Amino acid sequence: MKTDLKEIYDLLFETLGPQHWWPAETPFEVIVGAVLVQNTNWQNVRQAIDALRAEELLDPHKIAELEMETLETLIRPAGYFRIKARRLRAVVDWLIEQCDGELDELFRRPTAELRKQLLAVHGVGPETADSILLYAGNLPVFVVDAYTIRIFTRHGWADAADTDYHRLQERIETLLPRDTQLFNEFHAMIVSIGKTYCKKSSPRCEDCPLRSKLPPGGAIEI
Repeated sequence: MKTDLKEIYDLLFETLGPQHWWPAETPFEVIVGAVLVQNTNWQNVRQAIDALRAEELLDPHKIAELEMETLETLIRPAGYFRIKARRLRAVVDWLIEQCDGELDELFRRPTAELRKQLLAVHGVGPETADSILLYAGNLPVFVVDAYTIRIFTRHGWADAADTDYHRLQERIETLLPRDTQLFNEFHAMIVSIGKTYCKKSSPRCEDCPLRSKLPPGGAIEI
């Protein structure tokens, strides 16, 4: 990775501006969204969260008391609702066990220790754990997702054979100031670029704000 990532960040921020991500009213809502967004789009997640909000259930204790079938019905718009209901319940039970749902207390723990604990919860992988740490906990952890890997590979900032989640995350964090807001905005802008321009099957390189950062000959095939 030979590029100046701070320069890339500055270019994107100048072009796209602040992203105001993650869209949520509370840190707990961020956690719910981080679980429900697995393998679906945000529009579907928003419907599920709105259903929980309409029933005044965006609280860990209230979700913990729900019948599983009721929870499944409420989050059905997010897809894979039976799997996600179990995962959400596992996270909620963990939150109650660890801090009685008091998230301020939870996020005062050392980040590395908390991340390890999150990864031990059923259904929580690296991307979900890091989204919780960054967007709910305001902790300086960079989230790597499919858009990150696609954009970095196509631009030659990472080798296709060297996109292990933790290795790529470590390299990015090493090359950027360790700043929560910067990580927040950078990841959100990468998602925006991935959705709008750097699409999986039909990239729009000619219109992309990052077109000047492509290697000679254009985007690398992945």
